[in-house]
Amino acid sequence: MSPVSPRPCRAEHLGSLLRPTRLLEHAQADVTLRQIEDDEITKIVNEQVKLGFKAVTDGEYRRSLFFSTFFNNISGFESVPVDVKALGLREYLPDVQSLSAWQFALPTVVFCTGKIKHTGQSSTLDEFQFMESILGKANVGDVKVTIPAPSWYHFRHKDGKAYAKGVYNTDDEYLDDLATAFRTELGLLYNAGLRRIQVDNPHLSYLCSPKIISDWTADPESIKSPNELLATYIAWYNSCFRDVPSDMEIGMHICRGNYNEERFVSSGGYDAIAAQLFQDLNVNTFYLEYDTDRAGGFEPLKKLPMGKNVVLGLVSTKRVEMEDVEVLRQRVFKAAEFIAQGNGVSVDEALDRLGVSPQCGFASHSRENRLSRENMLDKLKLVRDLADSIWPGQA
Repeated sequence: MSPVSPRPCRAEHLGSLLRPTRLLEHAQADVTLRQIEDDEITKIVNEQVKLGFKAVTDGEYRRSLFFSTFFNNISGFESVPVDVKALGLREYLPDVQSLSAWQFALPTVVFCTGKIKHTGQSSTLDEFQFMESILGKANVGDVKVTIPAPSWYHFRHKDGKAYAKGVYNTDDEYLDDLATAFRTELGLLYNAGLRRIQVDNPHLSYLCSPKIISDWTADPESIKSPNELLATYIAWYNSCFRDVPSDMEIGMHICRGNYNEERFVSSGGYDAIAAQLFQDLNVNTFYLEYDTDRAGGFEPLKKLPMGKNVVLGLVSTKRVEMEDVEVLRQRVFKAAEFIAQGNGVSVDEALDRLGVSPQCGFASHSRENRLSRENMLDKLKLVRDLADSIWPGQA
């Protein structure tokens, strides 16, 4: 990865977009689901292009959940009945609580029961190749593919409990095999022509939460502290990304959820993780959610090195109400001031490392949220207008 990342897209979105009713219901007996997906992806790609977005996704229209990819072609995992105690799940984590509490959840959980190995077939290659067929090879650099953090099925378990007894001796062995599988996936996508990856990671936002940190620290079965786990994960993610060529951009989305205002993943500023994460994690761009006070202030951005980017998630995908573009502009400049202070550079130089976006995707799961398609398109246009007001003429 190059020492200084290319500047970010000035206007982005975080991948998932509201699925049309036709896709959700698939009620046409004479049309296959694949045909409907192809048709609706083509439409939503064209909408993004029309709005002026340069990091374009398929809306995650072929997925029922944002993380229903990557692990599809990784052997060693299977669905097992949810048993919090037997599986060593951290019952105080939001995604563990969701296994039984949320309407769309299934009464099973994916668990490592054998050695982890990539099958050699990319689970996201088909998504990328169809996008390429729409945009054309000349614009293939505009395609962005989202992938769940490979730690998705590890973080929720207590130390040494993320795999069945006898499969691995230590977490390090488990993580080594998982990193190898992730490197294989990235290699397959790169060789096919993909140059832009967004890794979606709700778990890093957990390490911002005083409540979760307190519960974790009080857990007598916790061996590593949250800070120690963060250090482990950063080194491990860097291992996952170590073979990525310099012309492939990697972004990390620190996700806090998009269901509605009352149901969210994590509350707490980035202060607890900023220095380690921004300085030590080898990614080009951080996608940070800043739509509510729950994310804290911009002060942690003082820790951002000038060689990396931040896309500020200022526009809510949880609220129908439209934000005021002038208020958002002021917030972008305030964020730039803190980056400038931390690096001893001008605000204009700091602005060069920034972009704007909605705080999260619009539909991380197929049950959607309270926004309509019109709301979504209005929010995306607002992001584009905001970017144009700060960086005119820059995509």
